[in-house]
Amino acid sequence: MDKVAIVILNFNGKHYLEQFLQLVVLHSPGCQVIVADNGSTDDSVSFLQESYPSVRLIMLRKNYGFSTGYNLALRQVDASYYVLLNSDVEVTPHWIDPVIQLMDEQQTIAACQPKILSYHQKHTLEYAGAAGGYIDILGYPFCRGRIFNTVEEDHPKFDDLREVFWATGACMFVRSDVYHQLGGLDDDFFAHMEEIDLCWRMHHAGYRVFYQGKSQVYHVGGGTLPKSNPRKTYLNFRNGLIMLFKNMTYRELTWKLPLRLLLDYLAAFQYLLQGKGKNFCSILHAQISFFSIIGKLFAKRKRNEKNNEKFTFGIYPGFIVKDYFLKKKKYFDDLRF
Repeated sequence: MDKVAIVILNFNGKHYLEQFLQLVVLHSPGCQVIVADNGSTDDSVSFLQESYPSVRLIMLRKNYGFSTGYNLALRQVDASYYVLLNSDVEVTPHWIDPVIQLMDEQQTIAACQPKILSYHQKHTLEYAGAAGGYIDILGYPFCRGRIFNTVEEDHPKFDDLREVFWATGACMFVRSDVYHQLGGLDDDFFAHMEEIDLCWRMHHAGYRVFYQGKSQVYHVGGGTLPKSNPRKTYLNFRNGLIMLFKNMTYRELTWKLPLRLLLDYLAAFQYLLQGKGKNFCSILHAQISFFSIIGKLFAKRKRNEKNNEKFTFGIYPGFIVKDYFLKKKKYFDDLRF
């Protein structure tokens, strides 16, 4: 068994593999490097076979999305730790050691992420992960160093070590035994927010999630779907509702779910006023899809209820939407935990 397996899920990302895979191999000595190809139709596979014969290639027959793609690939990987790494990430020297050393020392840490910086603006944190993830009491996710579209510049304060609520799937270190114990990523998510759901289930099972600022990588971001893409809007809104229903108590859901649905409606009409009719329809479609699988979600709740560890860490006790847009709290340090 390898200690660390770095697994890159690829779908038509030959240009990113050409740009970044060499550094992954160079800066990850002693680690197994794997590319799981999600049914690419470009020249990714032939490029890997010709240019990186030492990199293990797992071929999936179609594009299963982020969740199922990783689940299928990781069942074929024997290692103590998995690193789920986006193909559009530039790693740095010694990016592995600080995280693995931390997780070796603290067995209750199930997942961890490094500092995520922007590839195009290297002095700033990056949208997808920044310095560790949090949620508010309605389940809206945000990051230390990134709240909605306000992204902070890098600063020595972000070189720290701290416990967080979720670690980004752009570069996520995870214990393989915990990953499989909890059933991996939720296949129904396809893509977006699946790592937050997994981290939430880790908390329920008594594990912790950390951010290690001594390790850093650079993320291009938006390589699959840009933020304004209607498909991404659909997945984010639908998956957010699924995540809440699976992980919150029934008592919480009695008032949080209706309020969340109302706020989602308001977001939909804001898109409509902006002339983004497709995004408006995406949110309505997301809510319909959520209610259409409610029966399946009850079954998933029952599985989660077996792990009933109580926790509050990383949950902001306020409403991030209100505090950001109305109270103008744009930065993480403005929030009171």
